[in-house]
Amino acid sequence: MTVEHAAIAELDLASHIRSGDTVLWGQACAEPVSLTEALVRQRSGLGGVRCFLGIPSTDTLRPEHADHLSFVSYSAAGANRALYQAGVLDVLPCHYSELPRVLSEGPLRADVVMLSLPPAGPGGRFGLGLCADYVAAVIDRARVVIAEVNEQVPEIAGCRALSRDEIDVIVHTSRPPPEHPAAPPKDVEAAIAARVADLVQDGTTLQFGVGGLPSAVLPRLKDRRDLGVHSGMISDALIGLVEAGAVTGARKSLDQGLIITGFLLGTRALFEHAAANPAVQLRDTRYTHDAGVLAAQHRLVAVNTATEVDLTGQVNTETVGDRYVGAVGGAADFLRGAARSTGGVPVVALPSTAGSSSRIVARLSGPVTVARSDAGVIVTEHGIADLRGLTLPQRQQRMLAIADPGHRSTLESALSTGARRRQERP
Repeated sequence: MTVEHAAIAELDLASHIRSGDTVLWGQACAEPVSLTEALVRQRSGLGGVRCFLGIPSTDTLRPEHADHLSFVSYSAAGANRALYQAGVLDVLPCHYSELPRVLSEGPLRADVVMLSLPPAGPGGRFGLGLCADYVAAVIDRARVVIAEVNEQVPEIAGCRALSRDEIDVIVHTSRPPPEHPAAPPKDVEAAIAARVADLVQDGTTLQFGVGGLPSAVLPRLKDRRDLGVHSGMISDALIGLVEAGAVTGARKSLDQGLIITGFLLGTRALFEHAAANPAVQLRDTRYTHDAGVLAAQHRLVAVNTATEVDLTGQVNTETVGDRYVGAVGGAADFLRGAARSTGGVPVVALPSTAGSSSRIVARLSGPVTVARSDAGVIVTEHGIADLRGLTLPQRQQRMLAIADPGHRSTLESALSTGARRRQERP
């Protein structure tokens, strides 16, 4: 039987959450903030709870809350970075496509799922609000489902709706959902985005990753026609592209005419646009990141970014030096999907430098998130390196050509040193 509360002050989480439970909630703009704030306030009475965090749009969870809560995430973005730097965030190095399985079974199975939902529709069922993603995939496996039904959360068309019987606890609230505005692109990002835009033809299906650089590509595509979208997330940058008539989905091989996404990562303008546009459809990760679904897309151009790429095409999206700042995420899923898609283009775009350091490197300083066997097209402000079908020496020359000119001699010296050492080995 569903327990219902008219106000958050009536909710006693200890009646529903057990010591040792793993608690999970919608990420980014889909965070049920009244519930997560209640979790923080009531944490000392819960006996120790593990929280699985996605990309945050708030700083609700802070390092001092680790006195009674522990934190796990696939990402160190946003406010998660402070948790990681404080030594209280454990990072899960997991392909995004695997999150539904990992969070439904095994040691990280979610015991409690907390949701931010719009009010029930005419049929009495609740849509998923601003996020389907991996949360939709684990709802049915959780012991307890707690929903913040927020009258300011819009209804977005999606893969499922919940009946009242599928929710154990309902708390009614009214507050703006958190927003995630994008920073204006820097000059170097704009230059890179212009090069990436040249790779997008009419009829392309687009995926764009998290971050300002992938989103900066979209405004440069307003003169294209019949673009489609199949992406893990969408941002405010999509609005102008739709309003310009560039996105119709008419040539998509799957979900023709629809914009498919896992969650919304933006501002109220995006929420309102998606609520008013029935073409925007939420799907869970088992669909948005499915290898077969991605391979079947028409001309899938996947645009993702990285912290560094080596001269053979190995990609690090996770660390800068010894600091974890990113995620494994969905880059490998989408790059592989684009490579298998007919006419597809797997793109990794990044500035050639960060401060005085080159981001095109002879040897990665961190993990290999995407193997060189999955390398596709690397783009910097200095050019485009299409590595597909090239040998290692050919790749090295292409990558040197898009590195910052001030670093090319050092990279060439590293190559020469490496070749000499290989020749000297017995």
